[in-house]
Amino acid sequence: MKKPLIEIENVSFQYDYTQVLKNISFRVEEGDFLALLGPNGSGKSTLLKIILGLLKPMSGEIKLFGESSSTFKHREWIGYVSQKSNAFNSGFPATVQEVVKSGLTKKLGLFKRPTRDANDKVRAALKAVGMDAFMQRNIGELSGGQQQRVFIARALISEPKLLILDEPTVGIDHENVQSFYDMLVKLNREQGITMILVTHDVDTVSNRISHVACLNQTIHFHGYKNEFDNISQDAREAWYGHSVRKIH
Repeated sequence: MKKPLIEIENVSFQYDYTQVLKNISFRVEEGDFLALLGPNGSGKSTLLKIILGLLKPMSGEIKLFGESSSTFKHREWIGYVSQKSNAFNSGFPATVQEVVKSGLTKKLGLFKRPTRDANDKVRAALKAVGMDAFMQRNIGELSGGQQQRVFIARALISEPKLLILDEPTVGIDHENVQSFYDMLVKLNREQGITMILVTHDVDTVSNRISHVACLNQTIHFHGYKNEFDNISQDAREAWYGHSVRKIH
């Protein structure tokens, strides 16, 4: 039986007088590849911040790896990759090796020096995303897709059990999106890393995911991808508040 890595029960959150999340309940289990869908302003970013411990819910309960989020200590078990275009200055003077090695800070602590095998860990993380040949290249010399692979390697170096990606294909050209998603599938299936992928690109990713969660202030659907395929177009549009393309 698969272990639940995230258990969310009746979680609500609001900014001032604006309610963003209302009675959210769902779980993510070991080995899942979950696509989190929802229109802009639906609360996706807020939900991620709550899972990451950056925000506290107004009500409800969150468990991470079977433990209350308030007492959970192993934050290095959760890797996070944000939208590259909003999170990183590509002109920053650092090599790929230096960028990935900085990911060890989360596991070691801010003032501890990397261990002797740090370079081996960097190489292994870059190899997992197909970027080991670029270790000495300046990060600003890489394409958008290559940079995003490096950021995933940076998250992988702390050996996470769960990887959360917030619209990771922003800034990646269309020709490279397919191979990028193929890489995520390989990490999920071969390395056993559980995935939560926030995306609007449901058509491209549909044959790679195992589960879907539809969020618009509350969870309108959470289940297997093939169950989501059978939901009517009218129901989807009612959740989103506007017309949507059906996943295929």
